Amino acid sequence: MVDSDIISRAELLQQAIATLQLSIQQIQALGEVAPPGCCVLRYQARGKKQAYWYYKLHATKPIFSTTQPNKLSKYKHLGKAGSPAHINAVLSVARRTQIDYLTECIDSLRQNWVDLYDSLKEKK
Repeated sequence: MVDSDIISRAELLQQAIATLQLSIQQIQALGEVAPPGCCVLRYQARGKKQAYWYYKLHATKPIFSTTQPNKLSKYKHLGKAGSPAHINAVLSVARRTQIDYLTECIDSLRQNWVDLYDSLKEKK
C-alpha cells in the first residue's frame, strides 16, 4: 500500500511545478525574451567635441547577425538611453532572468519529486 502522505506531497510538488510553468508562459507572453547569457551594457563613443553614451545587448558568444554574411557578433547595438531598442532589450533581459530563475525552481522541484519517489521505493 502506498503511503498517503507521499502521494499528497507528490501532488503538491506537481501543482507547484505547474504553477511555475504557467508563470513562465505568462512572462513569455509579455514580449521578447533575451537569449541566455545576455545583458545590457553601456559604452562610450567619442565625437569631435564630446563623448556619447550608447547601449548594447551583449552575449557571451557571437549570436547576433551582422551586415557581413555568415558572420555573427557578440553585440547588438541598441542606441541611446531610453530608445525603444534600449528599453525593449532591458525588458527582454529581465524576462530572461525571471524565466531562468523559475526554471531552476522547477528543476529543483522535479529533483524533489525523484527523491520522494526513491523514498517510496525504499519502503517496499
